[in-house]
Amino acid sequence: MSLRGKLLRWLVIPLMLINLAGATAIYWLAWLPAQTALDQSLADAAWALVPHMQESGNSVELQLSQQAEQVLRVDHFDEIFFVVRDLQGKTIAGDLDFPKLRAPENTNTWVAYLSAMRGEDIRAISLRTVVGGETVLIGVAETRVKRLQFKLRILLSLVALELLLLLLIPAVVWVALNKGLLSLGELQQNLELRKTDDLSEVPLTKAPREVVPFIRAINGLLARVQDSARAKQDFLANAAHQLRTPLAGFKAQLEWLQAHHRDDPDTAQSTALMMVSTERMARQANQLLALARSEPGDFERDRLERLSLDKLVTESVQNFVDQANQKNIDIGFDLRPTFIKGDRFLLRDLVDNLVDNAIRYSPEGSVVTVSCIQDYGFGVLTVEDNGPGIPDTEKEKIFSRFYRLDQSQPGSGLGLAIVRDIVKDHDALIEVRSGEHGRGTVFTIRFPV
Repeated sequence: MSLRGKLLRWLVIPLMLINLAGATAIYWLAWLPAQTALDQSLADAAWALVPHMQESGNSVELQLSQQAEQVLRVDHFDEIFFVVRDLQGKTIAGDLDFPKLRAPENTNTWVAYLSAMRGEDIRAISLRTVVGGETVLIGVAETRVKRLQFKLRILLSLVALELLLLLLIPAVVWVALNKGLLSLGELQQNLELRKTDDLSEVPLTKAPREVVPFIRAINGLLARVQDSARAKQDFLANAAHQLRTPLAGFKAQLEWLQAHHRDDPDTAQSTALMMVSTERMARQANQLLALARSEPGDFERDRLERLSLDKLVTESVQNFVDQANQKNIDIGFDLRPTFIKGDRFLLRDLVDNLVDNAIRYSPEGSVVTVSCIQDYGFGVLTVEDNGPGIPDTEKEKIFSRFYRLDQSQPGSGLGLAIVRDIVKDHDALIEVRSGEHGRGTVFTIRFPV
């Protein structure tokens, strides 16, 4: 279950239970004063009978006219009953079938209670008072129609309010949780939108106090990953750099052997094979060094300088003329003055890898065209070949490290990964599409001026 779901469960359910308990308390708090007021009305009716009572000899009589009795019994909802009795239970006046009265302990006080009369539930009060020296009990009662209506109104009002609150509580809690968890959503968005090579710290600003330790733990992990990546890149750079010198010396010795043993077929064949292996090792060492230099996380922005892309391409492509001639590949150029901000060494690696791939994967007799132009605030570099092309399903994969589209061709699968990293270093955009009539491949890189 999600954190939001757990919080909803632990907030909404208790709040609803508390709300129901509160509604019950409100119901009784609303009903008890209403019942007390109705009981007081009955007690007032009982007190109204006291002035009409007087002592007559050894007994007490109730002097109440018929009109006054009718006024006493008038009620639009309930039927009213009354009785006057002495302490022995003898009825002096009123309804003879009035149920037994409960005598209050103190004089001039009254008690209210539930009872039944003539097959109906009634609410009765019993008043104890003294008339002419004799203690009497006055009882007044009414049926419960009015009281039940009061109860029903209170209950319906509370039910309507409860239904509204039952709808509002989850909504309010949901909004509050979303607001409270907004910082977690921002943290999630920050991490999801990051590039794979962005190992910078997650900002602590606007983070709730409870989330700060979690963010610090993430930052600690990112720092350790960054240190590990830096150590790996340093190792690659150092290893590649250390390999270049002995490989260069080994290549020079092989060239000397080739020159001095040209007439020995076995030696010539052996040295030729060793020369091919040495060149492959040197190329892979250069690829590793280029990979270490182009790692986006370690790239230093202050290395960028204004340079002429067309001149840099001219210098770089000259190294591939012999390789192209061996396969009878025609390298064409359309280089117009193009100025961008970039790192000279990395851009040479980029051009070398693109041109080398175009020549390597194109069949004999193909055409490779390298062009650059200034276009709407961008410096655009294009390398196009008319080779077998790249399937659409593979165009995203070719930039992965060690991925090779054609296993029959020699290589390490790092060239286009290096190109991708250099493109990121320069905030450029790279596009891969098929050539005309679906044949060949066109790499287009747009560098912001």
